[in-house]
Amino acid sequence: MNKTLIIGASGQIGKMTTQKMLNNGQEVVALVRDKSKLADITNDKLTIVEGDLEQDFSHAFKGCDQVIFSAGSGGSTGADKTMLIDLWAACKAADYAKNAGVSHFVMVSSIGADDPAQGSDKMKPYLVAKHMADEHLIQSGLTYTIIRPGSLTDDNAKGSFQSAKPDSKDKMTITREDVASALAYAVGNSALNNKIFELFNGDKTLEKTFV
Repeated sequence: MNKTLIIGASGQIGKMTTQKMLNNGQEVVALVRDKSKLADITNDKLTIVEGDLEQDFSHAFKGCDQVIFSAGSGGSTGADKTMLIDLWAACKAADYAKNAGVSHFVMVSSIGADDPAQGSDKMKPYLVAKHMADEHLIQSGLTYTIIRPGSLTDDNAKGSFQSAKPDSKDKMTITREDVASALAYAVGNSALNNKIFELFNGDKTLEKTFV
């Protein structure tokens, strides 16, 4: 059976994605800095691997067929951690995946990563990091899917999506749980190979959104 490595599995989106994939009967390898952060998830299809994204974490890829990169430095850190996690760790993950023969790499990026120059001064380091990480993945030779969600909310999942950018900024949002559902749907889905999607809450199913 295929195994999916989830990088950043103790983050909000990563943890929800891990749980959704386990609920679907899929095998998951969860890469976390501290195993205790997933102590509340018990499943015989879950393997928890410890690793530091600022160090060598290539060991986590052993035996994995797919990868989801959902790690992030978080909103409370500075540009230094953004570069180390959102850029450098993401680039290393693509390199490790290529060396491990991974068949599909799903990257969590961000709206605005296509054109960081249009972002605010505060957001530019983050958007540049996401842009460069996306470009590194695209050029890696890996089969990829890049998902660029809108502003994230902690609302309950809506279960409805759209990839077309809404007409107003306040609608350019998506719940974290809906992003997790999209990741679980995307990984290993050959119809999404080598495609980039922006993602917002809307009025479509995932099947009709990812076309």
